[in-house]
Amino acid sequence: MNYPETLNWLFNQLPMYQLQGASAYKKDLTNVHVLMDYLEHPEDQLQCIHVAGTNGKGSSSHMLASVLQEAGYKVGLYTSPHLKDFRERIKINGVMISEDFVCDFVNQHQSFFEANDMSFFEMTVGLAFDYFAKEKIDIAVIEVGMGGRLDATNIITPLVSVITNIGLDHTQFLGNTLAAVATEKAGIIKRNIPVVIGEYTPETQPVFLATAKVNQSNIYFASDLIATTYPSDLVGNYQVHNKKTVLQTLTVLNQYTSFHTNESHWEKGLSQVVKNTGLQGRWQQLGESPKIICDTAHNTHGLTIVLNQIQKESFDQLHFVLGVVNDKDLDEVLPLFPKNAIYYFCKPNIPRGLETDILHKKASSFGLNGKIYNSVSAAYTKAKQNAQPSDFIYVGGSTFVVAEIL
Repeated sequence: MNYPETLNWLFNQLPMYQLQGASAYKKDLTNVHVLMDYLEHPEDQLQCIHVAGTNGKGSSSHMLASVLQEAGYKVGLYTSPHLKDFRERIKINGVMISEDFVCDFVNQHQSFFEANDMSFFEMTVGLAFDYFAKEKIDIAVIEVGMGGRLDATNIITPLVSVITNIGLDHTQFLGNTLAAVATEKAGIIKRNIPVVIGEYTPETQPVFLATAKVNQSNIYFASDLIATTYPSDLVGNYQVHNKKTVLQTLTVLNQYTSFHTNESHWEKGLSQVVKNTGLQGRWQQLGESPKIICDTAHNTHGLTIVLNQIQKESFDQLHFVLGVVNDKDLDEVLPLFPKNAIYYFCKPNIPRGLETDILHKKASSFGLNGKIYNSVSAAYTKAKQNAQPSDFIYVGGSTFVVAEIL
């Protein structure tokens, strides 16, 4: 298969959470252990940082990779989901995995994947670990897909485990209390491996402390330990928490491992995250006069911070290009949005996208008024046509909405 055919097979033949949602979720790690046996355990050849959390794990992972690159290391970065190109998930020093490697890997192992009912995510984890091992990277930053305890990435024994924060998201899998979600995320804490916690609450801190104690893992609460940070090209207000998490993680690496970085690496790495890693979609500005911002925030915890930042902007009229996926709890997220905005309702072009008439009707019941558009691009085009230079346009509600306008 060539590259387009390979991607088509990956996206359509195997369960993929990005497209299908709940039906793609695997409830144990049996398959990924079988896969690693088959691939002769590439994960054992890797030195890793493992990053979990409800929000901020993608930004934090990219920040860590950027700093480590500035220190001269060959850095593998595994993240999900992708915005535009599947290969965004697997990078070395900011360069995406080659199309040829993806094709060769899938063609070589396709019959095994089919025989063992491998999920999209399990296969992608195998691809990443195999690639990083063959390329002999120095260190890998591995972002958890969902949760932690049962995530396919949780077969690694990292140098340090990182949990950015806990919010209510994917509650059908992870539980509907902060303590329950924290328990799932804390599943990445390994015996005698230090763990860094970015943010905590009265509900989550006891979970982290108890899990760390059982595993005899030294635990560090970044929000209590890091007082000052450095400027970053990731400018969303929420990034201050991620920067503290990253700096504490780098401090732990300096203390426990041979991967050493200094303040010069920290400063330069944080200032050039986008340049070094290619990260997109985090409070990303797409236009001036009117100011246009897109952001991938999509749950209550993330949206609350982003919407608060919008209110601190100066504008005459606010325009929202808004779309969501069909498993989103609209009663939770829609009350967060301002009533004084003009809404452009759209459906992201994936099977999980929520139909616009459902979103429009529900939004109207919360006093959010606007019109329906037949695509994200149509909604975005109309918002730009309607907006005056002194207005503000925000595009979001879903990672997949942002992906369509980048």
